[in-house]
Amino acid sequence: MRAPDEQPGAGAEDKTSFRPLRLVAVILLILLGISTAAQWYGRHVSMPRYCQDPVNIIARVHEVLTKARPAGDGDRKPYIIAARLTFLVPRDSEESVDSYIKRLQQHVDQQCR
Repeated sequence: MRAPDEQPGAGAEDKTSFRPLRLVAVILLILLGISTAAQWYGRHVSMPRYCQDPVNIIARVHEVLTKARPAGDGDRKPYIIAARLTFLVPRDSEESVDSYIKRLQQHVDQQCR
């Protein structure tokens, strides 16, 4: 029989103990895996699509950045595809549109070699 001041299970290792460091490590590994997969997809799947017609893509990105309704009443799909390029190569906070377009053109030229 146990003493009255003794807790039940005292001295025995709790098998369901919470381990926050292990949880944080798992979450960080998952986030790292997602980031790595997104970068691979951008380099090997998305960028080759932009290499098929880089001049028109860059022109559409410029229109997306400067016009309220770049497609007007026409087909929006080419502009949506061009706008996705801005997620692969984000614009810096203080960067002008012209500087960004030049940097974007250099990036596309480099990737499409």
